[in-house]
Amino acid sequence: MFIQTEETPNPATLKFLPGRAVMTGGVADFATSESASRSPLASALFDVEGVSGVFLGGDFITVTKAGEKSWTTMKPVILGAIMDHFTSGAPVVAAGDDGDDDEIGDGGLDPEIVGQIKELIDTRVRPSVAQDGGDIVYRGFRDGTVFIGMRGSCSGCPSSTATLKMGVENMLKHYIPEVRQVEAI
Repeated sequence: MFIQTEETPNPATLKFLPGRAVMTGGVADFATSESASRSPLASALFDVEGVSGVFLGGDFITVTKAGEKSWTTMKPVILGAIMDHFTSGAPVVAAGDDGDDDEIGDGGLDPEIVGQIKELIDTRVRPSVAQDGGDIVYRGFRDGTVFIGMRGSCSGCPSSTATLKMGVENMLKHYIPEVRQVEAI
């Protein structure tokens, strides 16, 4: 098995591409080893000293390290854990949802506007964010503010504010006049 790695805009995060599907439906984000208990793969990665976050995408795995740790020493151990997992035949995620329970809601707003916001995020933003090892999801729309969640390499990334304000916010404001700002939650 050949696993490729890619750097992400977040220096604390590396993207691992195992050359096969990781998640067949949706994504999963694990911020702690306790939250990873339903994923044998994420649990194995949290067993590597210095791993502070795991994000599982459609065909990639994003691993975030604690600030003081070195990728030079962590990367071979992470590659081994990923290879061991896929050769074992164990499921990536045993059961349950991906933890997306922080929905803000829409306050009874026009479902057409909300649908347009979701479509723009899903079709224009998510694919490019996934290329960098992350994900961005719609969380709600209230009083002109779109609330989004940033996961994977986007969570805590130094350039995420610029992506959010200059990319996502400007695009949504251009297409949907009701949008005044975008905030990450």
